[in-house]
Amino acid sequence: MRRFLPQTLPVWVLLIVIAGLLISQVATLYIVSRDRAVANDVVDLYRLNDRAFSLVQLMSNATPEERKATAAGLFNATYALTVSDTPAVTSSIAGDDELAELEDILVGRLSKFGVTDARVRRDPATREADDASTVSGPDIGQVERDLLVLAADFAQSDKLTASLRFADGQWLNFTEPITPVGPILSFDSLPLYSLIAGLVVIMSIWSLRRLTAPYRMMETAVNRIGKDLKSPPIAESGSREVQAAARAINAMQKRLREYVEDREHLAAALAHDLRTPMTRMRLRLELLRKSAVREALAHDLADVESIASSVIDFATFEVNEEKTELIDFWSFVESIADPYPEVSFDNDDTRSRGLICIARPVALRRCVTNLVQNAVTYGKKAHLSLHRSDGTITLTIRDEGPGIPQAQIDAVFGSFVRLEQSRNRQTGGLGLGLTIARNIARAAGGEIRLSNHPDGGLLTELRLPLAA
Repeated sequence: MRRFLPQTLPVWVLLIVIAGLLISQVATLYIVSRDRAVANDVVDLYRLNDRAFSLVQLMSNATPEERKATAAGLFNATYALTVSDTPAVTSSIAGDDELAELEDILVGRLSKFGVTDARVRRDPATREADDASTVSGPDIGQVERDLLVLAADFAQSDKLTASLRFADGQWLNFTEPITPVGPILSFDSLPLYSLIAGLVVIMSIWSLRRLTAPYRMMETAVNRIGKDLKSPPIAESGSREVQAAARAINAMQKRLREYVEDREHLAAALAHDLRTPMTRMRLRLELLRKSAVREALAHDLADVESIASSVIDFATFEVNEEKTELIDFWSFVESIADPYPEVSFDNDDTRSRGLICIARPVALRRCVTNLVQNAVTYGKKAHLSLHRSDGTITLTIRDEGPGIPQAQIDAVFGSFVRLEQSRNRQTGGLGLGLTIARNIARAAGGEIRLSNHPDGGLLTELRLPLAA
């Protein structure tokens, strides 16, 4: 069920806005419909009261025969009017409190014309009147068409029937159609409602994008800091919350840069302090006679120099001021692999053209060299292949060694991690080669992946983005 739910905050907010819009629209339409019904009821009672006053005023001084003649002249299907000796409303008990109150009002208002009793009843529509199909025609104007439709609606609506008794015992019976309540939503108004709802949704989307733009900017800035610690700080603008978050990110970037600069200074000091005594030691070794002790000391001194060089490279590659360049990756890898007789290309006969990437040449050379050296050192032979797909350059290096236990594939990227437990520099290394290589690859927007080949050996993949 959770996979069908939105996964981002803007979508959640948009759904909440749309749901709130729908709920408010439905509630508004319900309130308007109810208020219209109540207002129509009051208007209908007013119309009946007003018509009763007019009819009684007209017929109060007439004879019974004159009343019947007048009623016959005013009779029509919608507004029925009769004068008889019996009431049309036979029950003297009103159907509800409103009608009971109206009856009292009628008696009180019309008593001066000799009305002694009033009865009102609600009757359902008979549906016997002409329908709206008669309003169509090429010569009918819009106003006439609206009037005919309204007349048809009145003819088919419920009715109020009233019976008023004069002092001589004669009853005046007439009907008053109840005002039909039109639909809140119609085919004419639906496009307008849809347009307004669409505008609200569009404005909500625009507002959400404006509201979340600083967060997207900060996300981009954090990703940029991860790739380039020297990227410019983000602007501290916007709402107070956004400004606070921007200040926190800029402060974090500043502290990280200071930390890396301290590490760079430490590495530079280490290089300076170590190279001087090592140079003196090498000069003094040259003064000694050739012996097994001299060879052992020279070997140990070479190991110290190699360790110092690796540590310095590891500490300073992130803050190197080297500029990025366009690199022909095939020729680049070929030049690195050329000094190694143990390295061969699987697709040397079909060279891939256009394998251009953007990276720091010296750093990328160190990355590829570390990978090739690892393959040759631990796997005896290395088989290289290059190909491109989906905007990515992939360098595949397969060696013929024992591979790496699956549980330790991710661990070998850690600093100073060595699967070979001996302290022999010829077989164990320092444990920084893969760490430096992956850091350089990630700085160039790429990645390094390790896996065991089904036919044996370790499979190393260096993936770099293809230059546009």
